[in-house]
Parts: sequence; structure tokens; C-alpha cells
Amino acid sequence: MPFNILDFKCALITGGGGGLGRAMAEHFLRDGKKVIIAGRTESNLQETSKALDNCPYYVLDTGDISSISDFVQRITTEHPELDCLINNAGVQRPLDVNEMSSEDFLTKADQEVYINVFGPMHLAINLLPHLKSKSAGGAGAVIMNVSSVLGFLPSSIINPVYNGTKAWIHFWSMNLRTQIAQGKYGGQVGGSNVRVVEIVPPSVGTDLHRERKDPDDNKKHKGANALTVEEFMEELAQGLKDDKDTISAGPGVKLVERWFGEFGEDYRKAEGKM
Repeated sequence: MPFNILDFKCALITGGGGGLGRAMAEHFLRDGKKVIIAGRTESNLQETSKALDNCPYYVLDTGDISSISDFVQRITTEHPELDCLINNAGVQRPLDVNEMSSEDFLTKADQEVYINVFGPMHLAINLLPHLKSKSAGGAGAVIMNVSSVLGFLPSSIINPVYNGTKAWIHFWSMNLRTQIAQGKYGGQVGGSNVRVVEIVPPSVGTDLHRERKDPDDNKKHKGANALTVEEFMEELAQGLKDDKDTISAGPGVKLVERWFGEFGEDYRKAEGKM
């Protein structure tokens, strides 16, 4: 029996204290789902939790990978109904090798890699046995990874590390989806009903640019070619209803279609050789 993306009942959303994480939390709560938010800043989590009918929250720095195993043990014990992970937490930092010392560049770059790459990977892999256990009786679970159009086309030259981390999320999501579906992840035979969804935002007017000289340069009132959070969520909601494995919005839709139009068949051939 197929498990549709929106069949999940309880979602953990990282980076849930603001931006797209909060918007997704609001959307899924309206849709009747249970939502748990996690993030680094407790004050933001407290404010968001209060605004969202006191939904549960956990303080979690996804860049601190040494804490993730214990966090997963705790959250699955306290919320055994958890059947959806949304890897949304991420940072974007302007990094220029011509203007920064090597030490400063590498310190900031390393933290960006830990938050954007290692955090989502450790969360997904540590949660995977729990999520696979949800496949009994025709049920299932979902992993949603938030990448970016910059992972398909690294056009934001000032963000070289961010671009690379989002490209990693894109390719890893594809491979993880294939391995789980074909049952060749962790030596298991036979696929499980764990769906892997990639969410591909274009420029959206959140606080993602907070470390830039102009933190509002992705907002529409600055003339930016960006979607509002509301516009993005409308298209995301439709993509989820349509049960799509890869969902973008606005100008990102054509870019994703171009990528899969060029390389999709090659990837399907690679899948067939597994």
C-alpha cells in the first residue's frame, strides 16, 4: 500500500523557531499534524511554541553532532509517534577568501558545514531505524531535506560554502531515497515506506541573509527577485498535496526541471544498476 507524504502524523522540524521552519510548523498544525520544533535559540523557540498552541520544543544545535544520538533517543522515547523529520536548520554566510583571514574563513566555514551537512545527516541516520519501524501495516514515515536552488546552480558567488552544502543535500537526498526504496541501506533486503523528499527553496524573504551587510537584500521591498514566505508556502503545500519527491517554487521550478531534464535519465539508469 503506498504511503503518501502527507500521511505522516507527527513532524520534528529543525530550525523551527523562525523563517521557513516556523512557517512549515504553522502549516502542518493547521493541517491537523502534531509538530515538534527544535533550534539553537531557546527564546525564539519559546516565542514560537507559545504562538503555536504551546507545541513541544527542544533546544538543539544541529552543528553539535556529538549531542544528536542522545537527542534522538530522548525524542523518540518522549514522542514515539514521531514519523516525520524535516531537516530545515541551516546557515548562510558570506565568505570571501580575498577579504578574510584563513583562520576566520575556516572557522565560519567549518561551522556552516557542520550545521548544513553533518547535522541533517546524523539526524536522519540516527532516526532511520525508528522511522523504518513505522512501516509496519502499510504505514510509513518521511524525511524532508531542505536544500536550495543554489545547490543546483551556485550563482551566489559570495556563499561558496553554502552552495556546496546545499548541493550535498540535493545529491544525498537522491541517493538516500534510492537506497531506502530499494532496501539496500544498512544491508536490509526489501524497501520500506520511508519517503525522502527534497524541498528546494529559491530566494525567500526570511532572515537567512542576516550576516550580510544588508540583511534585508532578499526582501521584496528592496526590489529583490524573491518570494515572500507566504508565496513559497503556497507552492510547497501544493507540491506536498501532489505527492512530489522534489518540490520547488517560483523561479526554482524551471531550474529543477532543467536539471532533471538533463540528468534525470542518467540517474535512473544508475538506479537500475543497483
